[in-house]
Amino acid sequence: MLNVDIAKYIDHTILKPQTTEAEIVELCREAKQYGFAAVCVNPCYVNLAAKLLTGTKVKVATVIGFPLGANTMEVKAFEAERAFKEGAQEIDMVINIGALKSGKYDYVQEDIYAVVNVAKNQVPKKLVKVIIETSLLTNEEKEKACQLVLAAGADFVKTSTGFNGGGANLEDVQLMKRVVGEKVKIKASGGIRDVKAALLMIEAGAERLGTSSGVAIVISAQG
Repeated sequence: MLNVDIAKYIDHTILKPQTTEAEIVELCREAKQYGFAAVCVNPCYVNLAAKLLTGTKVKVATVIGFPLGANTMEVKAFEAERAFKEGAQEIDMVINIGALKSGKYDYVQEDIYAVVNVAKNQVPKKLVKVIIETSLLTNEEKEKACQLVLAAGADFVKTSTGFNGGGANLEDVQLMKRVVGEKVKIKASGGIRDVKAALLMIEAGAERLGTSSGVAIVISAQG
């Protein structure tokens, strides 16, 4: 197994609809304590998380078009703009899955680029991670989605929302890595609950891990 500082790979995540402010406060406290790469929260909590993490190295990430990806590209762009104003540094957006499965590849690429364009015009430039929702796609569709993410200029391609059945698996991360190589980074998300699973994802090429089990994973790794 790899010898890595696993905390640096983790986006400490809480996206449940019933999430409270108190849970966001605790999420940010844990992120600071364990040195996670980022917290990932729903848009309504971006401002709170940004305030709590001011002066730390922990980034604030939020989700756009989540969890279905079916908003219009104009709405996704607006969501991203607002999130950045609230203090987000990273965006995890969901592609228009139905458009991809309908073969509307130009639309899917434009949809991604609408958010990428907002991010690249920020000072400093912000990161965009694109969720392709692998559990709903064939292998051919996964490959095409990765190609569109690459063409749109995003920073990461991400496996899953965790809301639409299934999550990250090793085969999908390996497939994504074959398509994007070193040109786009990979985030594995959904169902990563222990050290073994986390390290396997990293070994396969993932550079970020989205998980709500970050604390347990890090404690286990240290033990």
